[in-house]
Amino acid sequence: MLTANEIRQQFLDFFKEKGHQIVPSAPIVVKNDPTLMFINAGMNQFKDAFLGNQPAPSPRVADTQKCLRVSGKHNDLEEVGVDTYHHTMFEMLGNWSFGDYFKKEAIAWSWELLTEVYKIDKDRLYVTIFEGDSGDNLPKDQEAYDYWKEWIAEDRILLGNKKDNFWEMGDIGPCGPCSEIHIDCRSDEERAQVDGKTLVNADHPQVIEIWNNVFMEFNRQKDGSLQQLPAKHVDTGMGLERLVRVLQNKQSNYDTDLFTNTIGEIEKITGKKYGYTDSKEDIAFRVIADHIRAIAFTITDGQLPSSNGAGYVIRRILRRAVRYYFSYLDYKQPLLNQLIPQLAAQFGGVFPELKDQQSLVVKVIKEEEDAFLKTLDKGLKKVDEITANNKDNTISGVVAFELNDTYGFPIDLTELIAKEKGFEVDLKGFEAELQKQKDRSRAATALDTEDWVVVNKGNEVNFVGYDSLEAKAEVLRYRKVKAKKKELYQLVLNTTPFYAESGGQVGDKGTLTIGTDVINIFDTKKENDLIIHFTDKIPASLEGEVTAKVNDSKRRETEIHHSATHLLHAALRSVLGDHVEQKGSLVNDEHLRFDFSHFAKVTDEEVAQIEAMVNEKIRQNHPVVIKEMAKDEAVEMGAMALFGEKYGDKVRVVIIDPEYSIELCGGTHVGATGELGMFKIKHESAVAAGVRRIEAVSGKAAEQYINNNLNLLEELKAALNNQKNPLQAVEKLQKEKAQLEKHAEMLEARQLVAIRNEVLQKDEVVGDINFVADIVEVASADALKKLCFDIKHHVNDHVVVLGANIDGKAFVAIGVDEKVIAAKEIDANTLIKKHVAPLIKGGGGGQKTLATAGGQNAAALQQVIDTVKGLLA
Repeated sequence: MLTANEIRQQFLDFFKEKGHQIVPSAPIVVKNDPTLMFINAGMNQFKDAFLGNQPAPSPRVADTQKCLRVSGKHNDLEEVGVDTYHHTMFEMLGNWSFGDYFKKEAIAWSWELLTEVYKIDKDRLYVTIFEGDSGDNLPKDQEAYDYWKEWIAEDRILLGNKKDNFWEMGDIGPCGPCSEIHIDCRSDEERAQVDGKTLVNADHPQVIEIWNNVFMEFNRQKDGSLQQLPAKHVDTGMGLERLVRVLQNKQSNYDTDLFTNTIGEIEKITGKKYGYTDSKEDIAFRVIADHIRAIAFTITDGQLPSSNGAGYVIRRILRRAVRYYFSYLDYKQPLLNQLIPQLAAQFGGVFPELKDQQSLVVKVIKEEEDAFLKTLDKGLKKVDEITANNKDNTISGVVAFELNDTYGFPIDLTELIAKEKGFEVDLKGFEAELQKQKDRSRAATALDTEDWVVVNKGNEVNFVGYDSLEAKAEVLRYRKVKAKKKELYQLVLNTTPFYAESGGQVGDKGTLTIGTDVINIFDTKKENDLIIHFTDKIPASLEGEVTAKVNDSKRRETEIHHSATHLLHAALRSVLGDHVEQKGSLVNDEHLRFDFSHFAKVTDEEVAQIEAMVNEKIRQNHPVVIKEMAKDEAVEMGAMALFGEKYGDKVRVVIIDPEYSIELCGGTHVGATGELGMFKIKHESAVAAGVRRIEAVSGKAAEQYINNNLNLLEELKAALNNQKNPLQAVEKLQKEKAQLEKHAEMLEARQLVAIRNEVLQKDEVVGDINFVADIVEVASADALKKLCFDIKHHVNDHVVVLGANIDGKAFVAIGVDEKVIAAKEIDANTLIKKHVAPLIKGGGGGQKTLATAGGQNAAALQQVIDTVKGLLA
């Protein structure tokens, strides 16, 4: 029986023999593409080649690509672990033709590989072709039908609708008709009873798609229309997990050697046994075995779990897995991180980056597990309480939001738990609770882009910004963009000196001069590999010659900080150890920010060492040498490559003293380190589990920072009457302050006792409640709260209302006895929020027995007392 590794290698070898270049998998985390967070299909890394924006690496390409499908159009998360073949992270085997071969060869080769190389029985295979769609004015794919007739009986060629047989990456982008290959894995007896072709695309667990041949011909526009691509391409995808299942003759993907080792490890750790059933326990095994792959490889490729965006997707997956082992495997401590060593060993030959970053991945996952386990049990008990006392079998939107906000339950986890209990979740109510937060987030990041308008023909962009800050060019295309209710424009030039944001370095700013019009470029970004210039206006005509000019002072200071980042990186590895790896950076004209892997706080002594080492390299004035070479040659000479970055065959290498710093880098740099002047670290802090951050300045920014601090020191000396030792003077003031505060607390305590005794004299009975109320003189809102709390202990069955005018503002404290709360259904929090806060024009809240409020209307304090008293009568 072939192993998964052998099956993967046979695929790559087959297409290598057919003249395909074998390329590595792109990082699973997507950068420079606003339409995607993660690679969800093998073709993603070739999107620009399909659109004609850049040349393909080769006319024929093949690879195995790490993919993730958990959100958006391609969302399989709910099925993962429940069925036998859906996954979050999976490997997509693929072969591509960029304007080279088309349907004939793609169909013939897929049949040859499956039947001649993998020896799959031909009578178990069915194929589908696109039946056409009137809405898009597309006919039946007769060409594919005719080619398939050469290899398979016509009654096994089935027509598929747009949903199944017209592949689209998303709402916009490259697309085209596709031809799927399905296999019937049922027993001969079952096949004799029911014709397999009736089960194709019918969600039968044993009649499944294993390969999809997509024939890329169109580009879906924003308005829904289809535009012909510059050339016809082939994009095929075959899920390795399903293929291995077929070739190893298993009934489930999870029974193959892609998952059995992980499941075995889970058995060892938990003491439970996997039973190959649909029980909750066995589903938990499958969910964990699947989810750990998605979690591990996304972290490896640079995406840490977080509370928003792509980071939140990873956190959702992780927390879903934690809930399964907590509830169904009865394992109450971190489990996922213990699976990483086995996973790293299993994939070491094809994806070695996980092994290289194993310690970081373990640390990050364990910290995430620890954090969620602290709230998970309380959250599950909360759900039990809600469902036990709920007759309409619905978890309200308010409760779902509380589970999300307080207990860290992603909404899909709440839905999953509710479904298991026979409940539904009020998703509309949840969305309403979340809407304001979502709106703020969208307003900050959302871009509504229109289709490109072509001004001049051409697709390739020539970047000249390494050598020149000014260039003559012409506009190739532009489009209108709406962001934060503001209209912007994006332009693409055929030649540009503007550096597009990449590798942590911000995009250039500057101007474009078109005739007599000068427009301001306030940012430059990459979309895939297209350099896009942002401006808030464009002239009536964009035709003719354009003079593109970069703001040289901002570029200069940015280059200083970028070169400083390389010096800092090398110094960190020298002082802290070779485990240090870059995990993110920001480089602009004002400062630099550098995130790196390290498992402890960088001490003050280490910070001083790092800073001194960088400044020594600056004084030595090393030349910054930049070379272009083959990637393998660069790595051989010791160049550092960043995990999660995609590199071509040719790379740019930045060398600052060959014995000190050699890095792959596409950014811009100074000519020699002496141009940096000086380097100063401002802050060191934690970012995430196992990740630290340094913020620093260099060049003029460092000079300004030091001068500002020296000026501050002089001002401090002056404020201390020019003491010879300002530190001792400050320490003396701090000591005196502490003594005075202690004395003031003693005086306040005595004062509050006296006020308490005076207020207690005003106790009156309203109904059967002891009502104590007064407007008092206290120094702070905290003192008022203390006074109210103290009075509560001297009166039974009480309602206490205290008001104070503090610096012209109203403050109120209310205490209510628990017996009164039970008997009268009235509490301090409700009184404050509903009756007091509106009167004093403020806000507040608290617990049922004690709550406070503050507001602008101090004249209403007596009205507050009268109002509460009236409610008790």
